[in-house]
Amino acid sequence: MTYVSTPRIARSGSFLWFVTLKDALMASVRQRRVYMRTVAELNALTDRELADLGISRLGISEIAHEAAYGI
Repeated sequence: MTYVSTPRIARSGSFLWFVTLKDALMASVRQRRVYMRTVAELNALTDRELADLGISRLGISEIAHEAAYGI
């Protein structure tokens, strides 16, 4: 007699959900790191250097947000 077990399929669906959640969280962490690094690098520049790039201090967070999230 042959025996078939299906709990493996049920577990793979919940495992896939966990992997998808983990990947989404890791992507979010990477985006946040890009944002924070960009803000830090731009804040480290002098006002003159920012002016040469055409950036005001008020626009740093917007530029970092665009760099990290593409929006």
